[in-house]
Amino acid sequence: MRAIDCRHLGDARVICCWQVGEVLIDPGPTSTVATLLEALDGWRPRALLLTHIHLDHAGATGTLVRRWPDLEVYVHERGARHLISPERLIESATRLYGEDMDRLWGPFEAVPEDRIHALRGGERIEIGGEEFEVAYTPGHASHHVSYLHGRTAFVGDVGGVRITPQTPVIPPTPPPDIDLEAWHESLEKIAAWDPERLASTHFGSSEQVQEQLSDLHRRLDAWAAVVRDQDQAAYEELVRSELAEVESEEVLTAYLHAVPLDQSYAGLRRYWDKRAP
Repeated sequence: MRAIDCRHLGDARVICCWQVGEVLIDPGPTSTVATLLEALDGWRPRALLLTHIHLDHAGATGTLVRRWPDLEVYVHERGARHLISPERLIESATRLYGEDMDRLWGPFEAVPEDRIHALRGGERIEIGGEEFEVAYTPGHASHHVSYLHGRTAFVGDVGGVRITPQTPVIPPTPPPDIDLEAWHESLEKIAAWDPERLASTHFGSSEQVQEQLSDLHRRLDAWAAVVRDQDQAAYEELVRSELAEVESEEVLTAYLHAVPLDQSYAGLRRYWDKRAP
């Protein structure tokens, strides 16, 4: 198991691609493909396992399939159609990122349908002698899955953002489909696996499993309550206060890069607005 730092926009510890056996988990965006390929140094994967199709996790998928046409892609069935026909996904992301789309993420290329394995959760996947168990883990995204390999749970974004094992875990809550109830249930599924470590995309692994899951449960509810009752300024003040213990400027930059506060607020605001009478 190897963590590859994709160095998004040149920043360290923002996006992590995991190499496990003959598999890559969450290859990152197309804008970081050159960094990924340099790290792979001629090695080629047999498959990509995607936790979800947000651009920072899966944007490079089509580009890599074009490079290696026999590459297999595993993704939840709700995300599969957007890999095959990405027009709606690109349109939605462009509304969010505007003129920064290409700079941030690069192109998002379609994936041929015959390369895709659509998942529902509950599957066991065997690739090159390595076995992965799949769980459907929505909350951050309605099409999010997590993978258990041995005693390591690859949890994408549903396990939170924790830039180093010594710093806090925080919930990434961008629009459009944050669901707190589903997220809490997903964390319980991960806990039921009883893993020895959590492997996240933002960033790296932590062996403080129960502490991380418990802290994430708590922050999800606490931060959502602030968004429900107060404005964006109050929310951002809370987040920055909880990150005040992060002494490294590089690590703080990685947190705010991985979890842009305006988007994080907007996702929780949308959650409450959808539930308003």
